[in-house]
Amino acid sequence: MENELFYEFSVDNDVIRERFTLCRDRLEEMKDEHLASDKNKSLDAYFHAMTDFLLTVLDNYDFIQRGGLDSADLSELQKRNHELYQDVLPENYDKSFGNPTFAVKQLGAEYGNLLSALYFELRNIIVSVYQGKLFLMVIRLELFIEIFGAFLSDDKNGATTKASVIKDTMYWYLSDYTEDERISRIADQVEGDRNFVREAILSSDFSDARYLYKFGEYITENEIRMAKHLSSLSQDDIDKMALTFTEGYRIGFEVTNKDITKKKTAAIYYELGFDRIVKRAIENFEKIGLKTTLMIFGQSLFLSDGSAGRVDSYGAIPNKQFDYDHKDDIGLFLDANLITRKLEAERAAGEKYKDKARLFGGPAVIETFGEKPFSPVPNKDAVHLTKEQQKALTDYKSQNSIIRNEYFIMKERSFTIISFPKTEIGDNFEEIFNETVRINTLDYKLYQTIQQKIIDALDEADHVVIKGMGDNRTNMKVMLHELKDPSKETNFENCVADVNIPVGEVFTSPVLAGTEGTLHVSGVYLEGLFFKELEIGFKDGFITSYKCQNFDDEKENLEYIEDNILYNHDTLPIGEFAIGTNTTAYVVARKFGIEDKLPILIAEKTGPHFAVGDTCYTYDEDNMTFNPDGKSIIARDNEWSIKRKTEPDKAYFNCHTDITLPYDELGEISAVRKDGSSVTIIKNGRFVLEGTEELNKPMDD
Repeated sequence: MENELFYEFSVDNDVIRERFTLCRDRLEEMKDEHLASDKNKSLDAYFHAMTDFLLTVLDNYDFIQRGGLDSADLSELQKRNHELYQDVLPENYDKSFGNPTFAVKQLGAEYGNLLSALYFELRNIIVSVYQGKLFLMVIRLELFIEIFGAFLSDDKNGATTKASVIKDTMYWYLSDYTEDERISRIADQVEGDRNFVREAILSSDFSDARYLYKFGEYITENEIRMAKHLSSLSQDDIDKMALTFTEGYRIGFEVTNKDITKKKTAAIYYELGFDRIVKRAIENFEKIGLKTTLMIFGQSLFLSDGSAGRVDSYGAIPNKQFDYDHKDDIGLFLDANLITRKLEAERAAGEKYKDKARLFGGPAVIETFGEKPFSPVPNKDAVHLTKEQQKALTDYKSQNSIIRNEYFIMKERSFTIISFPKTEIGDNFEEIFNETVRINTLDYKLYQTIQQKIIDALDEADHVVIKGMGDNRTNMKVMLHELKDPSKETNFENCVADVNIPVGEVFTSPVLAGTEGTLHVSGVYLEGLFFKELEIGFKDGFITSYKCQNFDDEKENLEYIEDNILYNHDTLPIGEFAIGTNTTAYVVARKFGIEDKLPILIAEKTGPHFAVGDTCYTYDEDNMTFNPDGKSIIARDNEWSIKRKTEPDKAYFNCHTDITLPYDELGEISAVRKDGSSVTIIKNGRFVLEGTEELNKPMDD
């Protein structure tokens, strides 16, 4: 049955079904239609490759409608899944029209990028088929048929189809349907009574790997092995992991003095394979009055904002290079009118679901780590945003976040994030998994007590000095806010296992004026991308210089940082300075050689880290919170974020990237008082402040 929720805002279902039937019939006809002129042979090959793909997708639609997901054996499900994704897998990518380089070579510069972008957009139809979202299928089928029709008509008349015609067709597709798409996505997030993924999970038998193929996402041996591993664990083990996750969410409301009883929904984000934990989490959330929505999002032109990769990953990602190559496709169409349309769509969706949006409690996220590290290859044939477009998208994201916050009120929400390894992390997977569970459930009371000693020392300081050792060139001075009443106020939050699991950091929003120096790390993964010999210079809290050694071409290195750390801003401030205290996680990472695979959620706890971009309190600055000792945390703004009171469209950068300096590259962290005296917290990678010696034990062991 089609999910009617996703059409009620658009057109009558009967009309959509009729449009769908017309599309099917036309695709069948297109199998036997060809562009006749010699100059169009490559274009003909493209259109027939796409027609074959779409007919394969529709064959799967029929298969699902007649109950094939329940009756087919595992081998058939695997075969069908592979057929849907095989063209973009790394081993086939060199000859895929999804590869901008191949598309430009075969179709020419005039059509290559446009039709490769069309290819990327059409692949979003797969998940819509499995969810029964007929409307989202139809609009993409109609787009493809219209573009092929333009080429076919011109070919018959001996004319050449202008690229501008194709571009205009895709432009109006984006403009016309962006509101429908946005409403559909928000419905996915806040409609607690009807959620395709949740209902599928609750009805699944996790001992039967066939359930993984219900969703249309790409499935690998990793997802199957993870499901089997969790299926082998006792219910008690599953309960403990799920409870750590959901209690982190609940406690997040508690420690920030927010009333969770006002909320009715929470959105779980996770990857297939972890479904047994998620099922128990759904039940736990129900007990505290929250319906869950489970999210399946792919990337598309509707959502492209110049960021690498997919918006959210639910199944395996077939080819990260494919996603990276298409991250800027919106640049083919972006203009002021389209941006205005996207902002109007955000507001229209917010208005439609404003009541349910206010009842939305926030995300609960299960992250994963352990996959082969990804370092993208620059593709000169991919679409690249102009400087004007970069600025326009930056401004758009700022305006969009303001609109979204009117409906999803950040200061009333919370969240939680926990992380687990994937089976592909290596032969020691089970041991690493068990160690991760141990890390996620460390004694937060012990850390809370030790971290309070660190905070007490830091609260005496005017600024903090951080220096590297050995080949590490870090030399930073971080200014702190003045405490008017140290008996009641503090600069640093004592962070244990609530919203950010596991335990292990104290953090603050620094004063920008006077914060300066060099941050250097030999290697770090940020949002899944590797940065080699990353070095960033700061003056008065803002980035003034940057470099890395990923590529031989210095320009490519700069563009890599601009795209994936600066997110095309001219500069960013330091939004957070933190000291990670989870030496257990640090030692586990080095024991198994997985330092390069840790998610930032754990990595940020394994040394001091600096976040560039917004503060940790974005849109939540006026909601005063307190440490367990009762002191209010006053470092919630900096000189830039305070603009929210006068120029809200300039206050936020809509990014926050943590860069961690590991203990073995850390020479010193000292709190320096106004009179110049100081107290050292870490020296040569070890905690030396009195009362913190317990943190060295994992490293000694």
